[in-house]
Amino acid sequence: MTTLQNPAGAAPAAVPSRSLWGLGWQRLKRDRIGFACLWIVLAFMLLALTSWLGLSGRNWNDEVAVSYAPPTWIYQQAHKTGAARPHAAQAVDGTGLRPQEDPIWAETQAAMKHRDKYVTPEVKKADALPLGADIRGRDILDKVIKGTSTSLFVGLFGALLSVVIGASLGACAGFFGRKVDDFLMWFYNVFTAMPDMLLLLAFAAVAGRGLGTVILVLSLTSWPGTFRLVRAEFIKLRSREFVQAADAIGASSARRMFVHILPNVSHLLLVQFSLLMVGLIKYEVILSFLGFGVDSRQVSWGSMLSEVPEELMQGYWWQLAVVVAFMSLLVTAFSMLTDSLRDALDPKVK
Repeated sequence: MTTLQNPAGAAPAAVPSRSLWGLGWQRLKRDRIGFACLWIVLAFMLLALTSWLGLSGRNWNDEVAVSYAPPTWIYQQAHKTGAARPHAAQAVDGTGLRPQEDPIWAETQAAMKHRDKYVTPEVKKADALPLGADIRGRDILDKVIKGTSTSLFVGLFGALLSVVIGASLGACAGFFGRKVDDFLMWFYNVFTAMPDMLLLLAFAAVAGRGLGTVILVLSLTSWPGTFRLVRAEFIKLRSREFVQAADAIGASSARRMFVHILPNVSHLLLVQFSLLMVGLIKYEVILSFLGFGVDSRQVSWGSMLSEVPEELMQGYWWQLAVVVAFMSLLVTAFSMLTDSLRDALDPKVK
């Protein structure tokens, strides 16, 4: 708290001091688009949390409908216009007779009724679902909810691990300099000499499929951007007065790095984390689409998109539309939120 002297000689009035984070929050709330994107991202996070806790999307692998069951509104519209498939009682077999007029059909029905007395009847599958079904009759709504949690899990923990790796290496290179900086810069240049996608596919092919493997592979291939950013900031800040004062009173190198310098670059790490999360979600979709991502016991947006080519050839488009809508909304909201965070946390902005 800071105090201001009252001109009339009264008691000084207390004025709350505002930190960088407080000022950034106030700027973000004034940015209507950025604040709306924040709520969209939080809604996706809440949806993913409910899936992680088993409150939604847990039955994504159950075959609850007929194959390629359409969305409910399409099914209802087809019935209103008379475009629905004819009922079995109205169908005509290859002999030109209706099933009820065929004696063989009557004998078959009688035999099936006799058999059903001793066989447990199958559960009736739905003809339509809110967002449709895939080839196995699985609910696309449950699948996309579970896929959202998987993609967000990969993006969140992959970006977090990547930021930790890049920030640690960048802090060491920027603070110590000389031989440490030369070695880490050589390692950085060798690592970035290879194309990102080729390096990503090589790591994925060697490590195999699985959720943990995808997180590890993505984090090990996405740290260079954070490394370069943190290294430049540490080089700039290591000669500042507050760092030299900490050195004069006997503060260790680790304390000067992570207690005195790192908090001054934390806002940049937050923006970098947001950028990485968007990028890793996209990379996870690509890996799973190509068959290098999550295994068959799990579902993600990429694995759902891998089923789309076969569906589109048969005219079933609803799984593609649902995945694209969810992914586009989240990625767009995250990208715009990142831009708003960058502007809100910039100390140069008044």
